[in-house]
Amino acid sequence: MPDSEESLKKKALDGSLGKTPEAFETSILPDHQHLSKESLNNALDNLYLESTLEKEEASAESLWTTSADGLVKIRMDHSCSQTPKTVHQVFLECLEKYGNMIALSSKRDGKWERITYSQYYLLARKAAKGFLKLGLEHVHSVAILGYNSPEWFISAVGTVFAGGILTGIYTTSSPEACQYIAHDCKANIILVDTQKQLEKILKIWKNLPYLKAVVMFQETPAEKIPNVYTMEEFLEIGNEIPEATLDGIINSQKPNQCCVLVYTSGTTGNPKGVMLSQDNITWTAKFGSQAGDIQPAEIQQEVVVSYLPLSHIAAQMYDLWTGIQWGANICFAEPDALKTSLVTTLKEVEPTAHMGVPRVWEKIMEGIKGASAQAGFFKRKMFLWAMAVTMERNLSCPSSDLKPFTMRLADYLVLAKIRKALGFANCLKNFYGAAPMTTETLHFFLGLNIRLYAGYGLSESSGPHFMSNSFNYRLYSSGKVLPGCKAKLVNVDAEGNGEICLWGRTVFMGYLNMEEKTREAIDEDGWLHTGDMGKLDNDGFLYITGRLKELIITAGGENVPPFPIEEAVKTELPIISNAMLIGDQRKFLSMLLTLKCTLDPETSDPTDYLTDQALEFCQKVGSKATKVSEIVGRKDEAIYQAIEEGIQRVNEKAAAQPYRVQKWTLLERDFSISGGEFGPTMKLKRLAVLEKYKEEIESFYKEPNN
Repeated sequence: MPDSEESLKKKALDGSLGKTPEAFETSILPDHQHLSKESLNNALDNLYLESTLEKEEASAESLWTTSADGLVKIRMDHSCSQTPKTVHQVFLECLEKYGNMIALSSKRDGKWERITYSQYYLLARKAAKGFLKLGLEHVHSVAILGYNSPEWFISAVGTVFAGGILTGIYTTSSPEACQYIAHDCKANIILVDTQKQLEKILKIWKNLPYLKAVVMFQETPAEKIPNVYTMEEFLEIGNEIPEATLDGIINSQKPNQCCVLVYTSGTTGNPKGVMLSQDNITWTAKFGSQAGDIQPAEIQQEVVVSYLPLSHIAAQMYDLWTGIQWGANICFAEPDALKTSLVTTLKEVEPTAHMGVPRVWEKIMEGIKGASAQAGFFKRKMFLWAMAVTMERNLSCPSSDLKPFTMRLADYLVLAKIRKALGFANCLKNFYGAAPMTTETLHFFLGLNIRLYAGYGLSESSGPHFMSNSFNYRLYSSGKVLPGCKAKLVNVDAEGNGEICLWGRTVFMGYLNMEEKTREAIDEDGWLHTGDMGKLDNDGFLYITGRLKELIITAGGENVPPFPIEEAVKTELPIISNAMLIGDQRKFLSMLLTLKCTLDPETSDPTDYLTDQALEFCQKVGSKATKVSEIVGRKDEAIYQAIEEGIQRVNEKAAAQPYRVQKWTLLERDFSISGGEFGPTMKLKRLAVLEKYKEEIESFYKEPNN
């Protein structure tokens, strides 16, 4: 039975606004926008009824649509048959349980500022009314171009409350890329965080017929521009919109209508707008996170650092929607988190759960290795001993909780201190996804007694469709399928590899305005064909083995998945940063290699200076090089010989001759986002690399002159 109306109000009012903790003395709310008990009371007057009623799924016959105002049939399964819910319903439930708890924490001028879930809810309503006042039309979009912040979350939720569609745009996007997405999603309003991002939109505004206004948060516009508002102005502008008007829009919403658009990275053409329904969001936020052992705040309030791009489904689902589901405390990192400041934030916040793409974990690993290399003899020996003892135990007995004395001693003397220094003292759930993780990295963190749990999914599955946790864990696996969901492999080869297909309430509605692409992705029975290759073991654990579009088919007709060979080369040669296999429709395999170098702290671009790990490799093989240019420019004999020998060792383990790398070259610069080789989530853009280095590649295959 739901609480009474008065009980619901009392929880929300007393919890957040009547008993403001000392920690809330500083708030992200401007002075003139403090929220009163009366404002929350008025909001709840008209919404109590919604919390007592089940939302009915609007009638729909098809499992997919390509129209922004389309409805879809929800893939219900008897094993996990939660009633479909809207985002607003889930937030109301959150308000009942967690209204007085910290929701969003951000650092301003060196001091942490926090708001509660009740304040968050009211700010989202103010944002929703602001969007309506600025002319947001039904199923048109609000696009957000900015770093993670409370304003991003408040605007995102406000967009959904107002009946719009939330659309994130990567901060690294060019004006042209912004234009494509803003036009495709029919954005009525765009939010930007800085003058730099505002200038991108001003440059393309004339080409955006649906755009009515821009709202700027974090910074203030350099000059007054018509229809450009500050966040403070925006939150006030909707005050004349009656609460009843917003309530009517909220109450008309259905779980099977679109509320979020996630644009794919566009590595093989224009980005595709992945349409996610309210049920996609609310169901996955609950069951995807449960499968990762995320706890509700009444048991333990999870503390999460938000730093990965919210335009990517993984971060948006993990930070934004899961936070509301379970009452987590979301702490925002600085905009330069991926460049320099992430560990600083982690140490201050000490999260209980943390997610990173593989490159983030690799950078942490490289930092620890660099510090170890510079440590004194005794400290270095202690570190190596502790790592070796712990790694061996975790690899040999991965499912055992029993820890031998030497392992406990290693943890007490060394490893616990390292985890504390990283900010992981309280972090028992460490996740990765979005790209494959190298064996070296997985083993390294096992040596620190940090188990990395994998998830598998894609934008088209609302994020996770498979998850690992402490009860469902196997090394190198992406875990098991979520409850109420299904998976199967099609076109399975002799080794058990097949294309991964998914079914369940995670599966997206369709690609916006792209019927042909949608039909390619979703078959007649509603199964999503991912294009990824994998194996399923007898216990249902998934192992990713490659991607269909990345599969190399040689001129001789051999199918060669590139990732296992690339990983083997990087494992064999610790100096190698990135390896990309070449050979599609070619007579033999070749490879592009880059060296491990330090990153510019301001731009995160690769520098010319080798990392400590690379320097150690150089010293071992007899090279005095300290820069990439010294090795590549002079073709350092010792390094080139060592790389050749390493590749030959990899070749010796190859299943057959077609799987052997016959030629390779070292590139002058490591791969990067700015160089175009990586996408925003550090995924390798293979087609872009093929185009950029086509001269080097063609040199591998030139026939010798007679």
